[in-house]
Amino acid sequence: MTPASFNNTVLRDGHQSLAATRMSIGQMTPIAAELDAMGFSRLETWGGATIDCALRFLKENPFERLGTLKSIASKTPHMMLLRGQNLVGYKHYADDVVEAFVNASAKRGMDVFRVFDALNDPRNLHAAVAAVKKAGKTAEGVICYTTSPVHTIEAFVKLGDELVEIGCDTICVKDMAGLIGPKAAADIISGLKKRHPKIPVVLHSHDTAGLAATTYYAAIEAGVDMVDTSIAPFANGTAQPDTVRMLEILKGHPRTPHYDLAALNRAREYFTKVYAELGQFTSPNNERVDTDTLIYQVPGGMLSNFRNQLKELKMTDKFDEVLAEIPVVREALGWIPLVTPTSQIVGTQAAFNVKFGRWKNFTPQAIDIALGYYGRTPGKVDPEVQALAEKIAQKPVITERPADLIAPELPKIYADLKAADIPVNDEMAVLFAMFPQQLKTFIHPPAPAAAAPVEVKSPAADAPSGPGQKLNLTIDGKTFSAVVEEIA
Repeated sequence: MTPASFNNTVLRDGHQSLAATRMSIGQMTPIAAELDAMGFSRLETWGGATIDCALRFLKENPFERLGTLKSIASKTPHMMLLRGQNLVGYKHYADDVVEAFVNASAKRGMDVFRVFDALNDPRNLHAAVAAVKKAGKTAEGVICYTTSPVHTIEAFVKLGDELVEIGCDTICVKDMAGLIGPKAAADIISGLKKRHPKIPVVLHSHDTAGLAATTYYAAIEAGVDMVDTSIAPFANGTAQPDTVRMLEILKGHPRTPHYDLAALNRAREYFTKVYAELGQFTSPNNERVDTDTLIYQVPGGMLSNFRNQLKELKMTDKFDEVLAEIPVVREALGWIPLVTPTSQIVGTQAAFNVKFGRWKNFTPQAIDIALGYYGRTPGKVDPEVQALAEKIAQKPVITERPADLIAPELPKIYADLKAADIPVNDEMAVLFAMFPQQLKTFIHPPAPAAAAPVEVKSPAADAPSGPGQKLNLTIDGKTFSAVVEEIA
């Protein structure tokens, strides 16, 4: 039997799920070559929230990060998570922006584009998949797993058929909230492999509810080709199962892959130090098993941000009530899966429903989902909610592919870049399309605040001169004594 293989997510989803996506390129480069030498099928190094956070918080050029990692880790294929027509932003972009993003990423060294749509609408994958194929890279189509009355094993397998039809080279079953159990995973995997025996199938899950490792075992039994693992302490909990843990669970199985345990332990020791450095962004809540996710289906990576959002709304005491409202909103909007950006949209609407009354404050993004501007929902939108959305937005329900309504955007973006004194190229253009203010701040950082005036009082006439001279400094009205010595 052919062994299964592992993709490693520590440089992307591992720290996104457990440390608010705050691992910097300086914390990645010392270990990148060792990860490259371990023989993983892929290294996930980019995509998801890493591009936003690199610009917004870490003051890094995301494309330079990708290029740097590719130059250090050149043997293993690099993989990224792409939100279909949303790219790595939070709304649909024009097809020319999608193609420019894929081309720029491919030129920097991206090999595998894992492309998903939050609603599982394959039409929202067309432009990205076509661009990936045109660039000569691997297009991995995604089935976002969730549970509801309209989500069945048969429906997921049929979605796999549609992904193959639009040209996907591989299929990933993406379980973003850690919901999939062993039996469901085995049934979906075996169904996909039976219908498409030559198409590699990948399973991605999170251990939020404590199911992922067992589910991976069942999927490997059912013939899955790859599973995603990470490296502790950026593993388990709301992230992927730890690689060493997964190897031990599979010990003795004929499909167990081989990875160097000594090298993995060295990597764990290294990442333990990095985890401590990122302590202000980690939380015990994300490290533990939480079976409530099976009810509310909120992805683990969203929970910490959700708590902060409720704090800003002065609703920390309403956390459980808001969680209970999430399934209500999700059903009304057509049983949509909860993954970026729908998880944030549904979470916000649930909070508003609790705070202001159900649908009394209808967010523009939730309105757009109800009216079809994010794509085709898996189930039927509640007719009363949809009618209310039409009334508020004063625009109609649509059934066409949403991106067909978006005119080409690159010409205007190039003009905006020039006006903002930002280099005019595809990398800058796609970043500007998604994160214009963050890019402006990155390229033209604001001048630092003026330092407080420092008053230096002359030494007394009888003060000794030379090394060890004592001066009095007044800063912000406070006086300090300082000894001045020559050191060179």
